[in-house]
Amino acid sequence: MMRSTLPGILAMALVVVASNILVQFFVGDWLTWGAFTYPIAFLVTDVMNRIYGAAVARRVVLVGFVVGLVCSLIGTQIMGEYGPLVTLRIAVASGTGFLVAQLVDVVVFNRLRGGAWWRAPLASSVVGSTLDTALFFTIAFSAGLVPMLGADHNTAFFNEAVALPFGGPELTRWIGTGVIDWCVKMGIALLALVPFRLLTAARPA
Repeated sequence: MMRSTLPGILAMALVVVASNILVQFFVGDWLTWGAFTYPIAFLVTDVMNRIYGAAVARRVVLVGFVVGLVCSLIGTQIMGEYGPLVTLRIAVASGTGFLVAQLVDVVVFNRLRGGAWWRAPLASSVVGSTLDTALFFTIAFSAGLVPMLGADHNTAFFNEAVALPFGGPELTRWIGTGVIDWCVKMGIALLALVPFRLLTAARPA
């Protein structure tokens, strides 16, 4: 079993490492490149769930969580322009969002796995992505809502009021970024149905 699940474990580790690196590079004013790689973690979890079941999917999630912790620890030792690349708030937000969202994804997928092939992966990814976005951005950037972690340079920057693109209203930067990030996750959740179907078409529900 370990050998057969190794590709999924490696895929999850790769997605987490790549996302932790790419989150340092912005795409315009609102997103980082990590926003486009991180949602693939839900695809990995759902494929493993469909093929091997919920227990294996949870083990893959835990591997991703541990890899994320290692990345965060490394990031705390790398100094950027305003301090360490990864602060305590970011580390807690990232780990909490990932673990809660991925485990809920497994539960939702498992409850819907007997229906149409697309329903379980789509619903679980939508629910998981929504939870991840809400948890990460609130914990990471809202010093007012989560004061126990203290403030850092991220909370100052992301609490500025900035106008949304295309003439939208002004929003606190972390809220606007969270909304756009969530929209990207929804788009990728839909696109991910194609590789999900290709990878699991021959497998039972």
